[in-house]
Amino acid sequence: MPLSCVAATPARTAEPQPLPDFRKLVKQNEAAVVNISSTQAPSKQNTNRKPGLPDLPGKENPYLEFFKRFFQDRPELPGDRQSNSLGSGFVISADGYILTNAHVAQDADKIIVRLSDQRERPAKVIGVDDLTDVAVLKIEGDNLPTVKIGDSDALEVGEWVLAIGSPFGLEHTATQGIVSAVGRNLPSGTYVPFIQSDVAVNPGSSGGPLFNLRGEVVGINSQIYSSTGGYMGLSFAIPIKLAIQVVEQLKATGEVTRGWLGVLLQAVNNDLAEAFKLDRPRGALVAQILPDSPAISAGFKPGDVILRYGGEPVEDSSQLPRMIGVTPVGKTVAMSILRNGEPLEIKATIARLETVEDPVTTMDEHSEPRLSITVADLSNEQRRMLSADEQGVLVTALDAGPAANAGLYPDDIILQINHIPVKSANQFVELAKELPKGKAVPIWVRRENETLYLAVRLPDDVPTPQAVPR
Repeated sequence: MPLSCVAATPARTAEPQPLPDFRKLVKQNEAAVVNISSTQAPSKQNTNRKPGLPDLPGKENPYLEFFKRFFQDRPELPGDRQSNSLGSGFVISADGYILTNAHVAQDADKIIVRLSDQRERPAKVIGVDDLTDVAVLKIEGDNLPTVKIGDSDALEVGEWVLAIGSPFGLEHTATQGIVSAVGRNLPSGTYVPFIQSDVAVNPGSSGGPLFNLRGEVVGINSQIYSSTGGYMGLSFAIPIKLAIQVVEQLKATGEVTRGWLGVLLQAVNNDLAEAFKLDRPRGALVAQILPDSPAISAGFKPGDVILRYGGEPVEDSSQLPRMIGVTPVGKTVAMSILRNGEPLEIKATIARLETVEDPVTTMDEHSEPRLSITVADLSNEQRRMLSADEQGVLVTALDAGPAANAGLYPDDIILQINHIPVKSANQFVELAKELPKGKAVPIWVRRENETLYLAVRLPDDVPTPQAVPR
């Protein structure tokens, strides 16, 4: 039977989608976007800090220096005042409430808001929240143009967004791009799940609005990633839902109240997941418990891995501070944890967040060849600086090997190994002899002002220590 030929049907090509037209959006909203400048007495300024750089934690983060907030510095003026910041903001109510960044309004002696019609009005600072970089200002006025507030939780990666601000003082500049990521964690934002976009923003754009295609504000432009101080394709905005929660508290009381559990947390990597008997990296590892905290009263222990908070899963350690922070003070919350591989439920009554501080400095050395590490007993002074339930040994030297590979450093204090408290250098050496080959085990370490967990793994071919006749 002859074969019949069937003509191939040409593949249908998708109709090209038109690019969005932002003209109407800009016309409807630019009148609600304002320019903000402030003056500050020189005595109030921090001369130890480069202008435009936030005071960020985590000095060891290699990318930290590239996260910048958007200041534009002006030349020093004659007299006893200096104009030191220029930013943006937007009107959220017709009676003159304005939303901007904390670092735009902070420590200012005088703030001037310039409206879209070039009128200038002095602004009063209603409240500033450093932890989210949100500030609320108030100017006199009636029937002022306002923005429409959107739902930042509904944002999706790939969605078009537009920013309006005053980069380098060029007022009402509009730039567009797409949402690159949501819920982004930055070294400067423990309580902020940033919106990342590729919208071009520059110094002076700080505090300006980020709009979706419906003309609704979904974020406040706050930071950029830059090695030059200018835009390099990565910008970060505070979700408007979080900002409005802060605004409500600042308007009501002038401050923001957050929940506090009293634990220092650490991310769980692959080795730590194995060491703590997790099926995969997830949860928040409790590295340290602060004194007089709800965590102590609830019975938390270092090494606990928090997997659920109030019924919500904790996939990453960065989620938990935000979950605790929005919990009402005095509320009792049930948490699912893993302790030594066993599931457990703990209930804690959340307290109010306050600032807590803590510190560490060398004596009879013992080397441990399996880990390629040398440790020493602590001095009395060092012991006094640890909490009552902490002892430990000091790392005095490291060679290439398992301990260095795990991330230990000289001057670290090892508090536990494989969940066993370390009381002396001699005991540490004995405990190290019992470590299994080829298996990750946790080491609890005090480093300067923080405590953290590391996972050390002995290679399969490491020699087993033998008794040597003397």
